[in-house]
Amino acid sequence: MNADDLAAAVLTICESHGVKIACAESLTGGLLADAFVRVPGASHVFLGSAVTYDINAKASILGVDKALLDREGAVHPEVARQMAVATARLYDQPEYAGRVIGLSTTGVAGPGPDGDKPAGLVYVGFHIPRDVAADRAEHVEAVELRLSGTREDVRHATVLHVLERLRAWLG
Repeated sequence: MNADDLAAAVLTICESHGVKIACAESLTGGLLADAFVRVPGASHVFLGSAVTYDINAKASILGVDKALLDREGAVHPEVARQMAVATARLYDQPEYAGRVIGLSTTGVAGPGPDGDKPAGLVYVGFHIPRDVAADRAEHVEAVELRLSGTREDVRHATVLHVLERLRAWLG
């Protein structure tokens, strides 16, 4: 499936189960949000995306642990996990009852490395609330990707991976 088809499938499943989606993006810079909003009717499910490209914005807007960012930088699995959890909380409203999926992307798109982090190293974060995933368990995790290609290839492959994994979780 391509990104448009995957995003449409995810939105359909979420809408039928009363689930919302929010994103926190760094290296994808809004590309993940775009995958959702390209689908007519996305507003029934998709709440928004915080593009926190700057490392300090991850702390000040999302509340990612500043000491973690200072120690490890933005390209780290725990940063991706914290971003995913934070965006779900940021966009949640009483009427959503905590049924907000949080997605996050952070990494090095390239063309070159970022310090000791090679181009193509990406972490995607997922916060899947209890009773939303097919197994009915809460999931908070980060997945490491080692991607290759141009900067745009890395960004697009990241979005595709997020959509594929989310689709699999939703069943």
